[in-house]
Amino acid sequence: MSRNPQEQPLLSDSFQEEEERQETAYESSEKIVVVGIDESDSEENWGRVPPFSWKKLWLFTGPGFLMSIAFLDPGNLEGDLQAGAIAGYSLLWLLMWATAMGLLIQLLSARLGVATGKHLAELCREEYPAWARIVLWVMAELALIGSDIQEVIGSAIAIRILSRGVVPLWAGVVITALDCFIFLFLENYGVRALEAFFAVLIGLMAISFAWMFGEAKPSGKELLLGILIPKLSSRTIQQAVGVVGCLIMPHNVFLHSALVQSRQVDRSKKGRVHEAINYYSIESTLALVVSFIINIFVTTVFAKGFYGSELANSIGLANAGQYLEETYGGGLFPILYIWGIGLLAAGQSSTITGTYAGQFIMGGFLNLRLKKWTRALITRSCAIIPTMIVALLFDSTEESLDVLNGWLNVLQSVQIPFALIPLLYLVSKEQIMGTFKIGSVLKIASWLVAALVIVINGYLLTEFFSSEVNGLLFGAVVSVITAAYVAFVLYLIWRAITILPWQSITRVKTVVHSES
Repeated sequence: MSRNPQEQPLLSDSFQEEEERQETAYESSEKIVVVGIDESDSEENWGRVPPFSWKKLWLFTGPGFLMSIAFLDPGNLEGDLQAGAIAGYSLLWLLMWATAMGLLIQLLSARLGVATGKHLAELCREEYPAWARIVLWVMAELALIGSDIQEVIGSAIAIRILSRGVVPLWAGVVITALDCFIFLFLENYGVRALEAFFAVLIGLMAISFAWMFGEAKPSGKELLLGILIPKLSSRTIQQAVGVVGCLIMPHNVFLHSALVQSRQVDRSKKGRVHEAINYYSIESTLALVVSFIINIFVTTVFAKGFYGSELANSIGLANAGQYLEETYGGGLFPILYIWGIGLLAAGQSSTITGTYAGQFIMGGFLNLRLKKWTRALITRSCAIIPTMIVALLFDSTEESLDVLNGWLNVLQSVQIPFALIPLLYLVSKEQIMGTFKIGSVLKIASWLVAALVIVINGYLLTEFFSSEVNGLLFGAVVSVITAAYVAFVLYLIWRAITILPWQSITRVKTVVHSES
């Protein structure tokens, strides 16, 4: 027997009533209206998914490529070059599977945003008690600031490379800070203009690093074997952990659930929601395939030039350009400048998306009804001020920048559970997702991926603190903070695994009682 769509709403009435009163990712006038070959809205077609349309895929394309920039930021590029220099081609398989795990997490984030019409930060504000959502908000902001420092410093290094050292690091930070005005300018021309700008930056990265790949001429056979045959040794375990850890960015999980709301989707019709999820899945997959190829370019160039050499353990973002020039020479267009252009595109694109993510995180957790330019300036200030301080303190040596990057990687790692666990909890909850909650198989796979990522980052933290923590007082402080951290993570897990089963049982009892 067919079911009327009104009998099974995708969202609870309370969500629908509050939707108009709360801060939203995009105003109705900003959203892109998707049209295609089948726009029949008759009641009998409410659950049917319209046939595939290339025109619709094009209109849905955009959010996934903005999301993919987090897989190409300066922190990832540094992880790529160090993995290639120290481990050669042997970790390419791990890069591929880490990208696949990241894709799974991002698809769940997109699913949450499409099915609910709200992004992760908004739903966390509604689902968790006040004290817990404040902690989640603080952690999300810290993760964003940490990633933004890496991205801004990466851009500043690129500017210093392209200026042959004339522009110091602190001045490059100031120049990079101005990207906020580019962002605000492009927002005035709509979502598609912003997406086109990022497409240009991704294309610039692809061309630059592909050019480097062509100049270096890495071994195609070694590349293929590195992707297909898993290899891992005690000597490369740290680089392996870094490859996985730097691909899963906490702020990116929040960002993607908001970006997908830039398209107008009629969530009262099940078929339209399914359609949107399908198109977003396709374009997100294509975007991460592109990012994977770019990451391969970087890893293999440094594997060809530096694997097994004395320089392998000393390469970082700050000196990579110099070493590339010494190894591969000048050529028609010096490889130093090619690297600088690609790094600048990566840094600028990731800092702008960081500003974008900061808007959604702040607005969602605090329900701020501020103008977007106001929130952008606040978010930019929160990142630029500490970055300026860092640039002044760490501009002295390349070694100090490497130390800074290590601490920032730790900051990113500790924040990952505070994005992944709420995401998996919410996307499994029927009261929020309706018929679009994830099934048992996908739920088990997602929790296994989350557990693996958390364990890997836990290993990174343990290794880092065992080498960096010295002194009784410092050790005691770290122990207290660690205990509080673990307690909160366990609370999030406990809430996810205990509330969901009871909600399902309550729903079954309600249905049985109503039928009797």
